[in-house]
Amino acid sequence: MKAFILDRYEKKGVLRLGDVPTPTPGDDDVLVEVHAAGLNPLDSKVRDGAFKSLLSYRPPFVLGHDVAGTVVRVGANARTFKVGDEVYARPRDGRIGTFAEFIAIDQADVALKPKSISMEEAASLPLVALTAWQALVERAKLQKGQKVLIHAGSGGVGAVAIQLAKHLGATVATTTSAANIDLVRSFGADVVVDYKSQAFEQVLSGYDLALNSLEGDTVLKSLEVLKPGGKLISISGPPDPAFFRERGLNWALRQALRPLSAGVRRKAKARDASYSFLFMHASGEQLARITALVEAGAVRPVVDRVFPFEALNNALAYLDTGRAKGKIVVKLK
Repeated sequence: MKAFILDRYEKKGVLRLGDVPTPTPGDDDVLVEVHAAGLNPLDSKVRDGAFKSLLSYRPPFVLGHDVAGTVVRVGANARTFKVGDEVYARPRDGRIGTFAEFIAIDQADVALKPKSISMEEAASLPLVALTAWQALVERAKLQKGQKVLIHAGSGGVGAVAIQLAKHLGATVATTTSAANIDLVRSFGADVVVDYKSQAFEQVLSGYDLALNSLEGDTVLKSLEVLKPGGKLISISGPPDPAFFRERGLNWALRQALRPLSAGVRRKAKARDASYSFLFMHASGEQLARITALVEAGAVRPVVDRVFPFEALNNALAYLDTGRAKGKIVVKLK
């Protein structure tokens, strides 16, 4: 089968289109013919080598974390799906590879695709929707009437997180550029801060939760908008000790890495708030709940641009500009 292969870690490197064996599904797997694959900043970070010490990928390997397609084979113990089912998924870490014509995925990571949207729209959702769900529902347990700041509201995670937070009954503030104010309001944002002309930490206060997806000092500034007991969840780092425990790092390495988040954890404690780092995980069960929200009209996919599969490197270059509104997708069928 055709696939885009990462031959070596390289910042802004180019993936090679080549032939690799079609995967054989394991007993608990489904083999999915890929119709569309979504792109994420995580793909760029893996390509650049940012996670090579935490994720056990050894080049050459096939990149890609989002998929929508059709089940063409099922493993001996796979009972959840049947041949012909239209599905979508974020394959678990260690088993990525959606930039290909086929991928074998553990059935536990898969959900039926929402019938009301296209394959390209479905491929845009799994990673960002699961990230939003795990931040707002699983970890923060966001409640009706609470106030949440969601950074980068026009980005992939931000666009879905705003919609999910509004569905949960929260008041939502977001940061974006002036050009995207109407867009984020269409997602449901109640308060919009133009980050180019306003300092969000000076105009917002009393928030129960902040969801950070930006680099630099934004994570520290986000603590300033929280009320006592508030929570800061960051998907861009720095990683905290709980994350290193979850990844199974040994005690000595965990101790060596603790200083990465020491500053933000110390400042959070001083403000009677909490800090945690979120690295989302695959979950077909959660994705099925997201499917229900899509079908009900509570969450809609936001696709900036669809590239042909052969132009995947162009799609990655566009992703690297950071200017996409919502998600970028490549189409195979």
